[in-house]
Amino acid sequence: QVQLAESGGGLVQPGGSLRLSCEASGRTFTPYDMGWFRQYPGKEREFVARIIWSAGITYYAASVKGRSTISRDKAKTTVDLQMNNLKAEDTAVYYCAVRRTIGTWTYGQGIQVTVSS
Repeated sequence: QVQLAESGGGLVQPGGSLRLSCEASGRTFTPYDMGWFRQYPGKEREFVARIIWSAGITYYAASVKGRSTISRDKAKTTVDLQMNNLKAEDTAVYYCAVRRTIGTWTYGQGIQVTVSS
């Protein structure tokens, strides 16, 4: 069983930046990919970004592309999401996620990001 621990959330002003971090621990394994999702109140969780672990290939939702960068540290099994030029609509609970193979994601507990002046 893998555990995911997110950090770095909080309150930031519009136009500001935030870096979310996630560390995977537990049973030793090599992910197929890791990523970030977010959820608005009363809505389904939605994809934000992911990175293919071995090759470092990245994918982004259109809503964050150009403003966000996902990166990973293979030695530490961590994944970060750098978010810039944050907007009020980026306010959500952000979840770190991992897949061992293509299929079901395992999610962390989530962390709140609030963009407000």
